[in-house]
Amino acid sequence: MKKTVSPIPAGYHTATPYLVVKNAPAAIEFYKQAFGAQELFRMPRPDGVITHAEIQIGDSRLMLGDEAAGASRSPQSLNGTPVSIFLYVEDVDSAFQQATAAGATPSMPVQDMFWGDRYGRLTDPFGHQWHVATHQEDVSPQEMGKRAAAAMTAA
Repeated sequence: MKKTVSPIPAGYHTATPYLVVKNAPAAIEFYKQAFGAQELFRMPRPDGVITHAEIQIGDSRLMLGDEAAGASRSPQSLNGTPVSIFLYVEDVDSAFQQATAAGATPSMPVQDMFWGDRYGRLTDPFGHQWHVATHQEDVSPQEMGKRAAAAMTAA
């Protein structure tokens, strides 16, 4: 008898970020210190290069692995990245401080934003950008439009 298997494995969401880094073991340790990540597993080659690993931050999993010549490159090899990760947390001020203490570089200090979040932005030591926020207020689209216009005018 054939077993029924879910097309999306238990514990995963439909979309899962996959980060390519230089020095995946160090990245895993950084994500543990900075964001309280839990390492689920890793698949190292005999030379120590991690071909695939998975971590969990809150209720979300992230996959990651070391860059591979000709296959995947890290933001450090590309001199930047167009991709960032948005992370909702219980206390953005504490989370931001924890991440910077672990080695992240702030690129925008934590502040209250017009869309209802308290929000800051940082770059991890591996070149990935993180947007960290705590939702504080539900804002209607109309009010958000007014606030956005005011914020853009003030900038």
